[in-house]
Amino acid sequence: MSASQTSASQTPEVPTLLVKIFGKDRPGITAGLFDTLAAYLVDVVDIEQVVTRGRLVLCVLITQPPAGLEGDLRATVHSWAESQRMQAEILSGRGDNRPRGLGRSLVTVLGHPLTAESTAAVAARIAKVGGNIDRIFRLAKYPVTAVEFAVSGVETEPLRTALVSDAAALGVDIAVVAAGLHRRAQRLVVMDVDSTLIQDEVIELFAAHAGCEDQVAEVTAAAMRGELDFEQSLHARVALLKGLDASVVDKVRQEVRLTPGARTLIRTLKRLGYQVGVVSGGFTQVTDDLKERLGLDFAQANTLEIVDGKLTGRVTGEIVDRAGKARLLRRFAAEAGVPLSQTVAIGDGANDLDMLNAAGLGVAFNAKPVVREAAHTAVNFPFLDTVLYLLGVTREEVEAADMHDED
Repeated sequence: MSASQTSASQTPEVPTLLVKIFGKDRPGITAGLFDTLAAYLVDVVDIEQVVTRGRLVLCVLITQPPAGLEGDLRATVHSWAESQRMQAEILSGRGDNRPRGLGRSLVTVLGHPLTAESTAAVAARIAKVGGNIDRIFRLAKYPVTAVEFAVSGVETEPLRTALVSDAAALGVDIAVVAAGLHRRAQRLVVMDVDSTLIQDEVIELFAAHAGCEDQVAEVTAAAMRGELDFEQSLHARVALLKGLDASVVDKVRQEVRLTPGARTLIRTLKRLGYQVGVVSGGFTQVTDDLKERLGLDFAQANTLEIVDGKLTGRVTGEIVDRAGKARLLRRFAAEAGVPLSQTVAIGDGANDLDMLNAAGLGVAFNAKPVVREAAHTAVNFPFLDTVLYLLGVTREEVEAADMHDED
């Protein structure tokens, strides 16, 4: 800024010009506009640029040029734009943008598809609670459409309450988090295993080899609905495995099916510097293998007791139940040096609720109704990597992580 001029951001009443350029995008347009403006001794107050389907909209807020030069600036900008087969619009005003309201949040909306109707409903709910949409940015176009709204003027919690409870009715998934530097800070992501990281219930895989799959599945379903105490149901199910040969462990490991997008989620998080762990009401005989295969930082589960090459029908050590998962989340966070507010928990069952509520962001993944209602947000798409978009990670960053691993 020249000594004779005062920044419009410092003095709101300073005359300013909003220069808008729009048309077919190609290299050199932005540089050309600023080369044109440079001759008029103006300061740049603000810049916004977006390209949608090859069409550029470039907005530049500048200070008014010295006396007698505004008319020439306008004519020159219009002439330059015409030479570039672009259109220009120049609007007079005073000062900078109005200050954003207190309370800033990021609202991520996932849709498959994302309809105009649902987008209108989200925008209307934001306005109803006093929020203003400052910016909208697309994070991904596949496997779902993910867009992020930067919202100001309303605190995060009431905004989350207004949006998340209606997400299912709108046919979208919505996450609301506070904006700030922490969005890109180091984080810890902790996942449940059965029906979250993997598609299976591990105990049911063991039960299939023991010939008691139906009995175990019935107890598992009741426990995940919150109808049975988890520890009691665990002991009851494991007792049915008594006498099973320990060689079954290797077979079960081979039968485990990762949830679509699981490898992409973990690979991308690790590439971005996140730490990743799993906690499970299942068994270390499987989670230890997953930790090694996927490069996880933390893993904790129950342990099947094996004596003389046979399962005894008992578990050993500390039981990982609903309260245990939350306790382990806190332990992992302490070991990772990550504040609890910077943790993300992902789960699908009632025994994940304490963990989801303890985390800075609790994500119910294709979860039971009681879990969806209690979690901070829900993802109802069958791809685990869609959770990345709730963290503000773009599809381009995901693909960059994939390319890096291929090199």
